[in-house]
Amino acid sequence: MSRRAVFWFLGLSGLALSGVAVTGFVSGYRLNLTPSEPLGLWRIEAIHRPVEIGDLVFICPPATAVFEEARRRGYLRQGLCSSGFAPLIKTVLALPGQYVEVGDRIAVNGARIPASDLRLTDGEGRAIAPFAGGVVPPGHLFLHSSFASSYDSRYFGPIPEIGLLGLAKSVLTFDP
Repeated sequence: MSRRAVFWFLGLSGLALSGVAVTGFVSGYRLNLTPSEPLGLWRIEAIHRPVEIGDLVFICPPATAVFEEARRRGYLRQGLCSSGFAPLIKTVLALPGQYVEVGDRIAVNGARIPASDLRLTDGEGRAIAPFAGGVVPPGHLFLHSSFASSYDSRYFGPIPEIGLLGLAKSVLTFDP
């Protein structure tokens, strides 16, 4: 194969791959490379009902100092949300009006939540402050992941529901 043919083949292959990636993104497909949920391909599914406890959702974090610090520390990635962050995949643990207690682990309305132990330091030994606890305010969600090192509402507190993109549906994933 001539150099020119190789050049054209690689160029067209790159263009085709880019087209597939853009089409997938526009169609709601996302690649998860974080350990909070299984790695792989996910789809954002529109939600046509009120959010419920236990829903696994894609949500955009707001542009706040807490999330900016999280990005500086490497807990969050830069992305295409209006805040400049990548969307999170988390499980809804508490809804507006529910009381969240923060101790050695999380409790919602008095019920202790499994796999919600708090860490006082991150993987690099830096102090990480937990959420103080309290009632989830109107228009907010308290989010959780059972992954022990997940950066979720245990640390950043309830976040605005307005950032909700939809339900997170596994397409092709695996747990390492």
